Amino acid sequence: MISRIDLRGGLPRDLRAVLPRAELDVEAALAKVRPICDDVRHRGVAAIRELTARFEGVELASTRVPVQALADALAALDPKVRAALEESIRRARLVHRAQRRSDVTTQVVPGGTVTERWVPVERVGLYVPGGRAVYPSSVVMNVVPAQEAGVGSLAVTSPAQAAFGGLPHPSILAACALLGVDEVYAVGGAQAVAMFAYGTQECPPATMVTGPGSIWVAAAKRLLKGRIGIDSEAGPTEIAVLADRTADPVHVAADLISQAEHDVIAAAVLVTDDADLAARVEKELAAQVAATRHGERVTEALSGRQSGIVLVSGIDDGLAVVDAYAAEHLEIQTADAAAVAARVRNAGAIFIGPYSPVSLGDYLAGSNHVLPTGGCACHSSGLSVQTFLRGIHVVEYDRAALAGAAAHVCTLADTEDLPAHGAAIRARFDWGLPS
Repeated sequence: MISRIDLRGGLPRDLRAVLPRAELDVEAALAKVRPICDDVRHRGVAAIRELTARFEGVELASTRVPVQALADALAALDPKVRAALEESIRRARLVHRAQRRSDVTTQVVPGGTVTERWVPVERVGLYVPGGRAVYPSSVVMNVVPAQEAGVGSLAVTSPAQAAFGGLPHPSILAACALLGVDEVYAVGGAQAVAMFAYGTQECPPATMVTGPGSIWVAAAKRLLKGRIGIDSEAGPTEIAVLADRTADPVHVAADLISQAEHDVIAAAVLVTDDADLAARVEKELAAQVAATRHGERVTEALSGRQSGIVLVSGIDDGLAVVDAYAAEHLEIQTADAAAVAARVRNAGAIFIGPYSPVSLGDYLAGSNHVLPTGGCACHSSGLSVQTFLRGIHVVEYDRAALAGAAAHVCTLADTEDLPAHGAAIRARFDWGLPS
């Protein structure tokens, strides 16, 4: 069901090249999303309606969801689901509120200060997937950090569902209502990103778009980055587990399956220095996959080239492997797991020990589940309050402080052959360059 890669003889120089990874060609997808985005740019709502009819089989009267539909969805929500969402929101607020940075003023010299102000972006479009699975939890993960950052204008979009009269899934609408978001659109795919980038007759343009999605969403983000800010090109989910002989194979197998059920191209990777654990996990996978609801989907994901068991000589090599892989989700199930986790450099989120599974982070840990995928965790972070903030330096010098810096500024300006820079300093002193 799942392949093996044996690196016990030593790690290759190009470690990333030998590790499991999904074949996702976002660059190739650009050619398909470019005409879609151009169509939305030029024709707005008319283009979105035609695209929604083509891709979703839904004829939209309006792209915007009526406010009453949000209230109706919340009223009809299963009380247990509502309670779970409310607790997810509460925990997410605790974590994300603590992330909010304060302005910092530094006195560089007497009379000269630099303040770093943190200012939220003005308007954000939040994308919530709605294809093979429906994710009200992603509403929470997108909206809460934006609200805690102080973003003034929030809009959520999720694909139209033929089964629900052309509206997004009711659980997504209910989650929006719980969070106080009343601007919601029934638009998915690349056209949703274009809608936020360019605006339409029904949706004002946004400053930024965030949230996970399909390869078409990722490609549209890449295409329109610059026109609109993006969080990351978050693609199919992935989990890596670094485990030794102390790990429970039942837990490891269950956690690999939990992420593999997202999509046939979801990635599940076990890195271990214990061949016996690997064998026991393989046995558990066979038993647990046979009993899970989405067994066919999970089997395809675990059998794909993006999943595998990587055997290493020891935990040091295992750390090198998981750092090279840079997983969206990384579980550490080893002896002294916290110490091992502290040595990890690249991961979207790290889950320590047997009682911190990725499933907890998906819903209720308080952390965010919108995370970098495809190895991007080596240079990118997950969604947070900081995603929606811009640091602006505010410089304030008085006359004496500027005089004290003038000679050095003029020297550097002359060195770079930019004499007008120096002249802008000298113009402020009627006796010329201060001595």
